[in-house]
Amino acid sequence: MSELLGVAVLGAGHMGADHVRRLDRVVSGARVAAVADPDADRAKEAVAGMDGVAVHTTAQAALDAPGVEAVLIASPGEAHEEALLAAFARGLPVLCEKPMVPDSAGALRVVEAEARGGRRLAQIGFMRRYDTEYRQLKSLLDGGRLGRPLMLHCVHRNVSSPPHFTSAMLVTSSVSHEIDAARWLLGQELTAVSVLRPRPSAGAPAGLIDPQFVLFETERGALVDVEIFVNCGFGYEVRCEAVCESGSARIGEAHGMLVTAAGAAGEEVPQDYLVRFADAYDRQVQAWVDATRRGRVTGPGAWDGYAASVAAEAGVRSLETGTRTPVVLAPRPALYDQS
Repeated sequence: MSELLGVAVLGAGHMGADHVRRLDRVVSGARVAAVADPDADRAKEAVAGMDGVAVHTTAQAALDAPGVEAVLIASPGEAHEEALLAAFARGLPVLCEKPMVPDSAGALRVVEAEARGGRRLAQIGFMRRYDTEYRQLKSLLDGGRLGRPLMLHCVHRNVSSPPHFTSAMLVTSSVSHEIDAARWLLGQELTAVSVLRPRPSAGAPAGLIDPQFVLFETERGALVDVEIFVNCGFGYEVRCEAVCESGSARIGEAHGMLVTAAGAAGEEVPQDYLVRFADAYDRQVQAWVDATRRGRVTGPGAWDGYAASVAAEAGVRSLETGTRTPVVLAPRPALYDQS
């Protein structure tokens, strides 16, 4: 391995460009060796001012570029399976943004391909595991001081949704973070999901079912509820409260900057996930680079990506049918019992 880990970044959109910036200016021990995006101009713009970066329009070409030793996938979800399998075939470690693969069948193919190789190569970008508050809550729950967790109450709000956002994507794109956070915080798999439809907000685009109320059941009897509201209009908010036998703990309410002006005072509300979770993204990528340089893979893996896809898919079925829907996982390969 070279002195600086050579990383190919696949995707130069909003998320990909931010990762290019992070690898170039924030993270130590790595450099951007190649970038791929179907829009060549967008790829060139993402690496403007950076030397020695190969720019390509296909993922395959970027993976084969000189100096590439690892891959960061930030392309649209439907392109992830092909990119992951191509990286596995080359033995390249991967950090893949969520969703790992949008559909559970494709996600299972990724799990099976990695298991056939006999070693973990993929880390999935569930960055909340690297957020300071989430890590504090995880430590508290694991320590057992509050007794067994009984419920998680979650809030996930966005200012507005992109033009292409669908009702199903509230679950598959947004609630997927709560799915992984719940599994991680509780150390339990999810077993069933029910999606309820409150009265639609007047601020939601026509035809979009927003907000939604999602209720998950777990294998040991805990309940997880999620308010997902992607057109709230006022800010980006993520909160979580764990209710346990002997107490509760709540995160996501840390006060931001207080501004006093014109006879009034107000707190600054983040407008974007890249603002709210900036530190978590930085820690996630740094941890991935550090582990990769040591020949290791840590953090959420392909099985976690698969489990999230299955739960999200069940949530979409519940949204469409109005019924409680089981979450049924395939047998877990032994590879993931070692991690």
